Amino acid sequence: MLAGPPKFQHCDSGMKARPSWEIWERPLHAPRPSAAGGLVVASSHAACPAAAVAEIADAIGGAKLAGGIIFCSSSYPRDALAAAIAAHLGHIPLAGCTSAGEITGRGYDADSLLFMGFPEDSFTFNVLHVTDIDGFDRDDAQRQVRHLAANARHVSRILGPQASQVALFLVDGLSHREELLTMTVQDALGDIPLIGGSSGDGLLFSETGVLCDGEFRSGTAAIVILTSARPMQVHSECFYEPGPIRMVVTAADPEARIVYEINAAPAADEYRRLAGAPGAVLDMAFFAAHPPMVRAGGTYHVRAVQTANPDGSLTFYGAVDRGIVLSVGEPVDRLARMRAFFEKVQAEIGAVDHILGFDCVLNRIDAETRQITRQVSDLYAANRVAGFNTYGEQFRAAHCNQTFSCLVIGR
Repeated sequence: MLAGPPKFQHCDSGMKARPSWEIWERPLHAPRPSAAGGLVVASSHAACPAAAVAEIADAIGGAKLAGGIIFCSSSYPRDALAAAIAAHLGHIPLAGCTSAGEITGRGYDADSLLFMGFPEDSFTFNVLHVTDIDGFDRDDAQRQVRHLAANARHVSRILGPQASQVALFLVDGLSHREELLTMTVQDALGDIPLIGGSSGDGLLFSETGVLCDGEFRSGTAAIVILTSARPMQVHSECFYEPGPIRMVVTAADPEARIVYEINAAPAADEYRRLAGAPGAVLDMAFFAAHPPMVRAGGTYHVRAVQTANPDGSLTFYGAVDRGIVLSVGEPVDRLARMRAFFEKVQAEIGAVDHILGFDCVLNRIDAETRQITRQVSDLYAANRVAGFNTYGEQFRAAHCNQTFSCLVIGR
């Protein structure tokens, strides 16, 4: 744990720290309601970080951007990638993170660099970086987020009733702080909905990075408020339903996200038995196929397992406390639900420019197990989804697991 108070910095490119009271170097202005320019979405598979970023810069060309989002494979050397971003994209306000897989124009992708740019004639892009989430202070954080939101609402008032606003939230996926951070940030945002994802490292579970002050750092987070006259909506879809099997957590450390006992028996063995596969290997495919689910607020949510530990305990992607009743989840027809979802959002929002997707890495693993990866990728590509595979998703005030959460951006 880092010593000292948490630090919050307003940044416009991730390249240079700013005074906490300053949002932009450039003048804050409202985007034009009639802007026709589309989002700039590009990806690269170049193995060299400098070459990959150069390809992104070429794709951007002369487009004037309010800001951009970068998601990158954990296979890239982070220092070299950050240096290339500073050299080629340092003039653009940025947020970004490492991933457990990318979603590009190919659908599910890997070993790639993805960029989504927001044209300045259609969007404003205000960024706040949390540089020490271990030393997180709730009151200080809420003051900073409210200040950020106040600047964004100034633009919203200029645009009038057609304005829409969304907060994007990227956070270290190994921090174990997503629940507290998400609730705190959404509370401070008020009626601005939050959507986002937890950074990944390709299932190594060693160290993830969020782009902050010119570096990909662990223990950090980024909040972006987008304001636009274009329609924007946040959604979250789950492809599992609770089955009849119930289990009670009888020993746990919620802060460490470790469950030691289920039904007063070693957690791993009991979970495996209740899932109907007492001799199965507890690997990522097993966790993805049999997700524990908890009822909260009248709705069931996945509490996904991350790893089985040598002592027979289970580590989860989210906090699980003693006394919680879990159900073993069962899959629904994912492809049918995805098609229905995309049809619904198109009916509600009209023409879709792109969908910024935060898709749990366990969804990807389960698609591979069920041999529907190609179909899922085709649906993502056909519906203009770009994003990354996460270690958890943030939707409004909740930290979620094993969902497809997204921001739908209209034209």
